[in-house]
Amino acid sequence: MYELINQISRWAIPVMLLFIPLLAFIKKVPVFETFVEGAEAGFSTAIKTIPFLTAMLVAVSIFRASGAMELLASWISPVLNMVGIPADILPHAVMRPLSGGAALGIATEIIKTHGPDSFVGRLVSTMQGSSDTTFYVLTLYFGSVGIRKYRYAVASGLTADFTTLIASIMICKLMF
Repeated sequence: MYELINQISRWAIPVMLLFIPLLAFIKKVPVFETFVEGAEAGFSTAIKTIPFLTAMLVAVSIFRASGAMELLASWISPVLNMVGIPADILPHAVMRPLSGGAALGIATEIIKTHGPDSFVGRLVSTMQGSSDTTFYVLTLYFGSVGIRKYRYAVASGLTADFTTLIASIMICKLMF
């Protein structure tokens, strides 16, 4: 099973890079022109999102620098230890909904400490790849297009984050 997953991971992106332009060619889509139009739209979107990105990065920095993340981790870690979840992943699980960059930094620290082939290293890698940055998405994307009433987006995003956390733990315990 491990070798199958390794081969799928190795070939997924090259196959997509071949398949998508080939499909566009078959459907007679002007690939280069479509790419340039998308890049132009992406650039204008990037310019609109800079203020929201700056605000989110400052908020995440304040959260980490204030010690709030460590305090939260110290409160929750005894419960995690009772159910067999490594407490070392907690800072990553808390930070992932807030900031992808900060979560990646925490994942890097965890992998340096425990090793990439350790259970904790594999678990944090799985979590990094299977969840999204809920508050980053809400702040940046919703803010840049002017959505002010998020309604159920926060609850849905956090539920998805929690679900991916539990699924990552279950999959890693099953696979590794």
